[in-house]
Amino acid sequence: MSVELPFAPVDAIIRRHAGDLRVSADAAEELARRIQRHGAALAVDAAAIADADGRKTLMAEDFGVTSVPDGGDLDLPVAPVDRIARLDVDDRFRVSKDARVALADILEDYASEASEGAALLAEHADRRTVQAEDVSTYFELVG
Repeated sequence: MSVELPFAPVDAIIRRHAGDLRVSADAAEELARRIQRHGAALAVDAAAIADADGRKTLMAEDFGVTSVPDGGDLDLPVAPVDRIARLDVDDRFRVSKDARVALADILEDYASEASEGAALLAEHADRRTVQAEDVSTYFELVG
């Protein structure tokens, strides 16, 4: 599976939560992969909701949100998030603009939580660099 998200915005999210720690490129890549898998799974669930409602368009409420933030306030770009939403969803579904922004917001929160956890794990290991293993360990611990 190729990673649809550019690493730069993911790296920015990790660095925002890493404080004085450095961030390895592998950590950003691992987190981008995890974000993509999570986003694709959320889109599959949203598609099931839309299908049950007889719709061919995924809407923001299909992702469990009641309000959609301004897309300009997000670090994650919406276009790659749109591609992530379509990875495992039948081609007959479309993704509304609000749904793309809502999913980007959900994934950014997901990335922020993981980044905080990975930074704590790096500090606990007495390292100055957040590494891919910290990201992986975080997800193993939270399930």
